[in-house]
Amino acid sequence: MQFVDLTAQYRAYQKEIDAAVAAVLTTSQFIGGPAINELEMKLAAMVGVDHGIACASGTDALLLSLMALGIGPGDEVVTTPFTFIATAETIALVGATPVFIDIEPDTYMINPDLLEDVVSPRTKAIIAVDIFGFSADYGRLQAFADCHGVALIEDAAQSLGGRWQDKQCGSFGTLAATSFFPAKPLGCYGDGGMIFTRDAECAERLSMLRNHGQNQRYHHQLLGVNSRLDTLQAAVLLAKLPFFETEIDRRRTIAARYSSAFAASFQVPVEKIGSRSVYAQYSLRSKFRDRILETLRKAGIPTAIHYPIPLHRQEVFAHLGYQEGCLPIAEQVCKEIFSLPVHPFLSDAEVEMIIDCSIGALKS
Repeated sequence: MQFVDLTAQYRAYQKEIDAAVAAVLTTSQFIGGPAINELEMKLAAMVGVDHGIACASGTDALLLSLMALGIGPGDEVVTTPFTFIATAETIALVGATPVFIDIEPDTYMINPDLLEDVVSPRTKAIIAVDIFGFSADYGRLQAFADCHGVALIEDAAQSLGGRWQDKQCGSFGTLAATSFFPAKPLGCYGDGGMIFTRDAECAERLSMLRNHGQNQRYHHQLLGVNSRLDTLQAAVLLAKLPFFETEIDRRRTIAARYSSAFAASFQVPVEKIGSRSVYAQYSLRSKFRDRILETLRKAGIPTAIHYPIPLHRQEVFAHLGYQEGCLPIAEQVCKEIFSLPVHPFLSDAEVEMIIDCSIGALKS
């Protein structure tokens, strides 16, 4: 059993993927080309925005978003401590300061009620993370951002294909960033990312920033970076895209079975009315996490911990002065959270085995 079974996925779509890759190899157009444009147009249309700007990774999607907004030294960006390092790392890389606030105890996402406590004249943006495939509360977040004149960035690295209030994840905020890391619900065979926006001027700026700040060869108007999506990766994503909704449906079926079985024994994921999660991860909470993980390990069931250390307690951010206990919900969640396999190629028998072993671990 695999935590994410990319081999089974490749076998299922091998004909389509091989043909897409072969087409790129035949043309030898490895940078740019029609596959990039097609992917940008199709995903922007799926999300419901005017522009998709492909780039080299989900991390770069966040970095380029901050660069496009002109965020830099002296600025502050408010975000969550319960996420992958890239969310806060990119804030620091542009010279700004990440400001962490605690999360909601049921959704594990940034708590809008706490924004007022940290906003200052230096606050230039909020980065909300759609954790585990669920969407943040963009009604309240956008209202706050509008009231205070700050940008809202959606970190949709885990939520592409999901919805909030009938709007697609990736469509919220001033800019939205997503990732095509292989383990994502829509993943390529390496690194890749995309930024979504409705703002044509911002889209043009992003297109230049990802390509050394140029809008034509050797004419550099901005200080940019090299962050182009490889054409081979775009081809893989285009081959997988027709199967994306079917995979989401299977993830949701597995998650529903899990939640039905686990509700009495664990804190299960909360999917709020009007939203649709893609279940990038299926995560439970338990004070007996170590015992459960050891039992599952012995049974050959892979697990993961997302995330064992909150960002405000990471060594790289020690200089910011956050002390243990200052963001108590995030710290407690990090001690109790663990994730089970939820990929679409799990069999029903494997799902039942995972359920039986997980519940059995509590009785041992």
